[in-house]
Amino acid sequence: MKNLIKSLFFILASTIYSFQLIAQSDDATGLPGDNFDLQGALEMFKNANSPEEFEKMINTQDNHVNNLDLNEDGDIDYIKVIDKSEGDEHAFVLQVAISANENQDIAVIELEKNGKESAIVQIVGDEDIYGESLVFEPKGDDENSTSKQRGPHVYYNSDDIVVVNVWYWPSVRFVYGPIYHPWVSPFRWAYYPAWWRPWRPMAYTAFHPFRIRYHTAFVAAPFHRTVRVHKIYTPARVTSVSVTTRNRSAVNNYRVNRKTTTVHATNGNRTVKAKKTTTTVTGKRGNKVKTSNTKVKSNRKHN
Repeated sequence: MKNLIKSLFFILASTIYSFQLIAQSDDATGLPGDNFDLQGALEMFKNANSPEEFEKMINTQDNHVNNLDLNEDGDIDYIKVIDKSEGDEHAFVLQVAISANENQDIAVIELEKNGKESAIVQIVGDEDIYGESLVFEPKGDDENSTSKQRGPHVYYNSDDIVVVNVWYWPSVRFVYGPIYHPWVSPFRWAYYPAWWRPWRPMAYTAFHPFRIRYHTAFVAAPFHRTVRVHKIYTPARVTSVSVTTRNRSAVNNYRVNRKTTTVHATNGNRTVKAKKTTTTVTGKRGNKVKTSNTKVKSNRKHN
Protein backbone atom coordinates (compact mmCIF):
# COMPACT_ATOMS: atom_id res chain seq x y z
CA MET A 1 0.00 0.00 0.00
CA LYS A 2 2.82 2.40 0.90
CA ASN A 3 4.59 1.60 -2.36
CA LEU A 4 1.39 2.27 -4.29
CA ILE A 5 0.96 5.65 -2.57
CA LYS A 6 4.58 6.54 -3.32
CA SER A 7 4.12 5.57 -6.97
CA LEU A 8 0.94 7.64 -7.29
CA PHE A 9 2.67 10.62 -5.62
CA PHE A 10 5.61 10.33 -8.02
CA ILE A 11 3.31 10.23 -11.04
CA LEU A 12 1.36 13.25 -9.77
CA ALA A 13 4.54 15.23 -9.07
CA SER A 14 5.93 14.38 -12.51
CA THR A 15 2.69 15.46 -14.17
CA ILE A 16 2.65 18.78 -12.32
CA TYR A 17 6.29 19.40 -13.26
CA SER A 18 5.53 18.66 -16.91
CA PHE A 19 2.68 21.17 -16.91
CA GLN A 20 5.01 23.74 -15.29
CA LEU A 21 7.55 23.25 -18.08
CA ILE A 22 4.84 23.68 -20.70
CA ALA A 23 3.65 26.88 -19.01
CA GLN A 24 7.19 28.21 -18.83
CA SER A 25 7.68 27.55 -22.56
CA ASP A 26 4.68 29.70 -23.53
CA ASP A 27 6.94 32.71 -24.10
CA ALA A 28 8.92 30.87 -26.79
CA THR A 29 8.89 32.80 -30.05
CA GLY A 30 10.30 30.07 -32.28
CA LEU A 31 13.22 32.37 -33.15
CA PRO A 32 16.91 31.52 -32.59
CA GLY A 33 17.00 34.03 -29.72
CA ASP A 34 14.98 31.62 -27.58
CA ASN A 35 18.25 29.74 -27.16
CA PHE A 36 20.55 32.52 -26.01
CA ASP A 37 19.84 34.41 -22.81
CA LEU A 38 20.78 38.09 -23.06
CA GLN A 39 20.37 38.73 -19.32
CA GLY A 40 22.50 35.68 -18.58
CA ALA A 41 25.24 37.01 -20.87
CA LEU A 42 25.17 40.35 -19.07
CA GLU A 43 25.44 38.51 -15.73
CA MET A 44 28.53 36.69 -17.04
CA PHE A 45 30.03 40.03 -18.14
CA LYS A 46 29.34 41.44 -14.69
CA ASN A 47 31.14 38.58 -12.92
CA ALA A 48 34.04 38.07 -15.34
CA ASN A 49 37.46 39.55 -14.65
CA SER A 50 38.19 40.21 -18.31
CA PRO A 51 36.59 39.90 -21.78
CA GLU A 52 38.59 36.71 -22.30
CA GLU A 53 37.10 35.17 -19.15
CA PHE A 54 33.67 36.43 -20.21
CA GLU A 55 34.00 34.51 -23.48
CA LYS A 56 34.79 31.35 -21.54
CA MET A 57 31.87 31.85 -19.18
CA ILE A 58 29.20 32.21 -21.89
CA ASN A 59 30.57 29.06 -23.55
CA THR A 60 30.52 27.01 -20.33
CA GLN A 61 27.70 24.48 -20.35
CA ASP A 62 26.88 24.70 -16.64
CA ASN A 63 26.16 28.45 -16.89
CA HIS A 64 23.19 27.74 -19.21
CA VAL A 65 23.50 30.95 -21.20
CA ASN A 66 24.11 29.45 -24.64
CA ASN A 67 21.87 26.83 -26.24
CA LEU A 68 22.37 27.91 -29.86
CA ASP A 69 22.80 25.62 -32.85
CA LEU A 70 22.45 28.07 -35.73
CA ASN A 71 23.93 25.79 -38.41
CA GLU A 72 21.81 22.88 -37.17
CA ASP A 73 24.66 20.38 -37.04
CA GLY A 74 23.46 18.94 -33.73
CA ASP A 75 26.15 20.64 -31.61
CA ILE A 76 26.15 23.86 -29.61
CA ASP A 77 27.81 26.80 -31.38
CA TYR A 78 30.93 28.40 -29.90
CA ILE A 79 30.45 32.14 -29.34
CA LYS A 80 33.48 34.35 -29.83
CA VAL A 81 33.82 37.85 -28.39
CA ILE A 82 35.28 40.74 -30.36
CA ASP A 83 35.85 44.20 -28.89
CA LYS A 84 35.28 46.93 -31.47
CA SER A 85 36.31 50.11 -29.69
CA GLU A 86 37.06 53.77 -30.13
CA GLY A 87 38.46 55.62 -27.14
CA ASP A 88 36.28 54.92 -24.10
CA GLU A 89 33.48 53.31 -26.14
CA HIS A 90 33.53 49.51 -26.38
CA ALA A 91 31.24 47.23 -28.40
CA PHE A 92 31.75 43.61 -27.34
CA VAL A 93 30.32 41.65 -30.25
CA LEU A 94 29.08 38.12 -29.53
CA GLN A 95 29.48 36.21 -32.77
CA VAL A 96 29.11 32.64 -34.06
CA ALA A 97 31.06 31.08 -36.94
CA ILE A 98 28.35 29.41 -39.02
CA SER A 99 30.84 27.90 -41.46
CA ALA A 100 34.33 28.56 -42.76
CA ASN A 101 32.96 31.50 -44.74
CA GLU A 102 30.08 32.88 -42.66
CA ASN A 103 29.65 34.55 -39.28
CA GLN A 104 26.55 35.80 -37.49
CA ASP A 105 26.30 38.38 -34.71
CA ILE A 106 24.11 37.24 -31.82
CA ALA A 107 24.26 40.33 -29.63
CA VAL A 108 26.52 43.20 -28.65
CA ILE A 109 27.39 44.47 -25.17
CA GLU A 110 27.79 48.23 -25.41
CA LEU A 111 29.93 49.90 -22.76
CA GLU A 112 30.37 53.66 -22.43
CA LYS A 113 32.38 55.66 -19.94
CA ASN A 114 30.44 58.78 -19.00
CA GLY A 115 32.46 60.15 -16.10
CA LYS A 116 35.76 59.81 -14.27
CA GLU A 117 34.51 56.76 -12.38
CA SER A 118 31.24 56.13 -14.13
CA ALA A 119 30.14 53.83 -16.95
CA ILE A 120 26.90 52.46 -18.36
CA VAL A 121 26.24 49.20 -20.17
CA GLN A 122 23.49 47.66 -22.26
CA ILE A 123 23.20 44.43 -24.22
CA VAL A 124 21.44 44.49 -27.57
CA GLY A 125 20.10 41.31 -29.18
CA ASP A 126 20.49 41.14 -32.97
CA GLU A 127 17.25 41.68 -34.89
CA ASP A 128 17.83 38.65 -37.12
CA ILE A 129 18.15 36.43 -34.05
CA TYR A 130 15.42 37.95 -31.86
CA GLY A 131 13.10 39.40 -34.53
CA GLU A 132 13.83 42.92 -33.29
CA SER A 133 16.64 44.68 -31.44
CA LEU A 134 16.09 43.75 -27.79
CA VAL A 135 17.87 45.96 -25.24
CA PHE A 136 18.52 44.98 -21.62
CA GLU A 137 20.41 46.73 -18.84
CA PRO A 138 21.16 46.29 -15.11
CA LYS A 139 18.17 46.87 -12.90
CA GLY A 140 18.22 49.81 -10.49
CA ASP A 141 16.18 48.31 -7.66
CA ASP A 142 14.47 49.98 -4.72
CA GLU A 143 17.38 49.31 -2.38
CA ASN A 144 19.74 51.13 -4.68
CA SER A 145 17.35 54.05 -4.91
CA THR A 146 17.46 54.86 -1.20
CA SER A 147 19.53 57.81 -0.05
CA LYS A 148 22.08 55.55 1.64
CA GLN A 149 22.76 53.74 -1.63
CA ARG A 150 23.15 56.79 -3.87
CA GLY A 151 26.86 56.25 -4.17
CA PRO A 152 29.26 55.13 -6.88
CA HIS A 153 27.15 52.13 -7.94
CA VAL A 154 24.05 54.03 -9.03
CA TYR A 155 23.03 57.46 -10.27
CA TYR A 156 19.93 59.18 -11.61
CA ASN A 157 19.72 60.72 -15.04
CA SER A 158 17.71 63.82 -15.82
CA ASP A 159 14.56 61.77 -16.48
CA ASP A 160 14.41 60.42 -12.90
CA ILE A 161 15.22 56.90 -14.08
CA VAL A 162 17.62 54.82 -12.01
CA VAL A 163 20.73 54.02 -14.04
CA VAL A 164 23.28 51.57 -12.67
CA ASN A 165 26.90 52.69 -12.69
CA VAL A 166 28.90 49.58 -13.67
CA TRP A 167 32.31 51.12 -13.07
CA TYR A 168 33.10 48.67 -10.27
CA TRP A 169 32.30 45.54 -12.24
CA PRO A 170 35.64 43.64 -12.51
CA SER A 171 35.43 43.35 -16.29
CA VAL A 172 34.77 47.09 -16.66
CA ARG A 173 37.70 48.06 -14.44
CA PHE A 174 39.92 45.71 -16.47
CA VAL A 175 38.79 47.22 -19.78
CA TYR A 176 39.53 50.75 -18.57
CA GLY A 177 42.82 49.71 -16.98
CA PRO A 178 46.22 50.85 -18.28
CA ILE A 179 47.30 47.47 -19.71
CA TYR A 180 44.14 46.56 -21.61
CA HIS A 181 44.26 45.93 -25.34
CA PRO A 182 40.94 45.34 -27.15
CA TRP A 183 40.09 41.65 -26.94
CA VAL A 184 39.63 39.88 -30.26
CA SER A 185 38.90 36.18 -29.91
CA PRO A 186 41.56 34.11 -31.67
CA PHE A 187 39.08 31.32 -32.36
CA ARG A 188 37.23 30.63 -35.59
CA TRP A 189 35.42 27.88 -37.50
CA ALA A 190 36.98 24.47 -36.67
CA TYR A 191 39.53 26.11 -34.35
CA TYR A 192 38.37 26.26 -30.75
CA PRO A 193 39.99 26.34 -27.29
CA ALA A 194 41.31 23.05 -25.95
CA TRP A 195 39.03 23.18 -22.89
CA TRP A 196 35.82 23.48 -24.94
CA ARG A 197 33.74 20.51 -25.96
CA PRO A 198 30.40 21.12 -27.72
CA TRP A 199 27.28 19.54 -26.27
CA ARG A 200 23.86 18.70 -27.65
CA PRO A 201 21.24 21.49 -27.55
CA MET A 202 18.53 21.21 -24.91
CA ALA A 203 14.82 21.39 -25.66
CA TYR A 204 13.43 24.84 -24.88
CA THR A 205 11.25 23.43 -22.09
CA ALA A 206 14.44 22.21 -20.37
CA PHE A 207 16.60 25.25 -21.15
CA HIS A 208 14.12 27.97 -20.20
CA PRO A 209 13.93 27.27 -16.44
CA PHE A 210 17.70 27.76 -16.13
CA ARG A 211 17.34 31.27 -17.60
CA ILE A 212 14.94 32.54 -14.97
CA ARG A 213 17.67 33.02 -12.33
CA TYR A 214 19.29 35.75 -14.47
CA HIS A 215 16.18 37.78 -15.10
CA THR A 216 15.72 39.47 -11.72
CA ALA A 217 18.86 41.61 -11.98
CA PHE A 218 18.30 42.92 -15.52
CA VAL A 219 15.37 44.61 -17.22
CA ALA A 220 14.30 45.73 -20.69
CA ALA A 221 15.71 49.22 -21.27
CA PRO A 222 13.17 52.04 -21.76
CA PHE A 223 15.42 53.47 -24.48
CA HIS A 224 18.88 53.10 -26.00
CA ARG A 225 21.38 54.89 -23.72
CA THR A 226 24.68 53.81 -25.26
CA VAL A 227 24.21 55.85 -28.41
CA ARG A 228 27.87 56.67 -29.06
CA VAL A 229 29.11 53.10 -28.98
CA HIS A 230 26.09 51.90 -30.95
CA LYS A 231 27.17 54.16 -33.82
CA ILE A 232 30.55 52.41 -33.72
CA TYR A 233 28.98 48.95 -33.86
CA THR A 234 26.23 49.49 -36.46
CA PRO A 235 28.43 49.68 -39.59
CA ALA A 236 30.46 46.68 -38.37
CA ARG A 237 27.44 44.38 -37.82
CA VAL A 238 27.89 40.93 -39.41
CA THR A 239 25.08 38.69 -40.65
CA SER A 240 24.93 35.27 -42.25
CA VAL A 241 22.99 34.61 -45.44
CA SER A 242 22.29 31.01 -44.43
CA VAL A 243 20.98 32.01 -40.98
CA THR A 244 18.79 34.75 -42.48
CA THR A 245 17.40 32.36 -45.10
CA ARG A 246 16.78 29.54 -42.62
CA ASN A 247 14.85 31.74 -40.21
CA ARG A 248 13.20 34.14 -42.65
CA SER A 249 9.71 32.68 -42.24
CA ALA A 250 9.79 32.74 -38.42
CA VAL A 251 11.29 36.24 -38.29
CA ASN A 252 8.79 37.63 -40.83
CA ASN A 253 5.91 36.07 -38.91
CA TYR A 254 7.19 37.70 -35.73
CA ARG A 255 7.52 41.11 -37.40
CA VAL A 256 4.18 40.97 -39.21
CA ASN A 257 2.39 40.29 -35.93
CA ARG A 258 4.20 43.11 -34.13
CA LYS A 259 1.97 46.11 -33.53
CA THR A 260 3.41 49.43 -32.40
CA THR A 261 1.18 52.09 -30.85
CA THR A 262 1.91 55.45 -29.26
CA VAL A 263 0.87 55.68 -25.62
CA HIS A 264 1.39 58.15 -22.81
CA ALA A 265 3.57 57.09 -19.89
CA THR A 266 4.48 58.68 -16.60
CA ASN A 267 8.17 59.45 -16.20
CA GLY A 268 8.86 60.96 -12.80
CA ASN A 269 6.43 63.88 -12.47
CA ARG A 270 6.11 64.30 -16.24
CA THR A 271 3.88 62.68 -18.84
CA VAL A 272 5.81 61.62 -21.91
CA LYS A 273 5.10 59.79 -25.14
CA ALA A 274 6.13 56.17 -25.34
CA LYS A 275 5.93 53.44 -27.94
CA LYS A 276 4.25 50.22 -26.88
CA THR A 277 5.09 47.18 -29.01
CA THR A 278 2.88 44.09 -28.78
CA THR A 279 3.83 40.95 -30.67
CA THR A 280 1.58 37.91 -31.05
CA VAL A 281 3.02 34.78 -32.62
CA THR A 282 1.89 31.20 -32.88
CA GLY A 283 3.95 28.80 -30.76
CA LYS A 284 5.01 25.31 -31.76
CA ARG A 285 1.91 23.78 -30.17
CA GLY A 286 -0.42 26.24 -31.89
CA ASN A 287 -0.77 28.43 -28.78
CA LYS A 288 -0.77 32.19 -29.13
CA VAL A 289 2.19 33.89 -27.46
CA LYS A 290 1.90 37.60 -26.73
CA THR A 291 4.73 39.83 -25.53
CA SER A 292 4.69 43.56 -24.82
CA ASN A 293 7.45 46.11 -24.48
CA THR A 294 7.15 49.84 -23.82
CA LYS A 295 9.97 52.19 -24.74
CA VAL A 296 10.17 55.82 -23.65
CA LYS A 297 11.83 58.11 -26.15
CA SER A 298 14.25 60.55 -24.59
CA ASN A 299 16.59 63.09 -26.16
CA ARG A 300 18.17 64.18 -22.89
CA LYS A 301 21.81 63.48 -22.26
CA HIS A 302 23.16 61.93 -19.07
CA ASN A 303 24.93 64.14 -16.58
